Amino acid sequence: MPPSSGISNLIGQSYGIFSGPKLYWAELRSSEERAPWVFRELWHPKQKITALKDERITLEMLFTDIRELSIDILRQGQHVEVLEPQELSDQVSKELKAALKKYANRGFTKKIEDRYQR
Repeated sequence: MPPSSGISNLIGQSYGIFSGPKLYWAELRSSEERAPWVFRELWHPKQKITALKDERITLEMLFTDIRELSIDILRQGQHVEVLEPQELSDQVSKELKAALKKYANRGFTKKIEDRYQR
């Protein structure tokens, strides 16, 4: 596609390989502990990184597909917080709640103890 086309321009401006019908602006914040590593990789060519006074970092960028960006945020666990947009924050929260539900009250400790008491 010619670089001036709308689709080519949209894909080139947003995060990841998937595209969606809506363009979003994401603002993410790292924990102090992992700030040197979390945003070391390039998330987007036009990303904006800001060092905060408390040694955390914020990252801002465009994206079009919530699913793809939420996967990369979830990889960072508790060390990345979604500040904007609300839709992205809701998706990450939904995924974390679903994961927690799978692991809650499974009795792993007892099973491990039973295994080693032979």
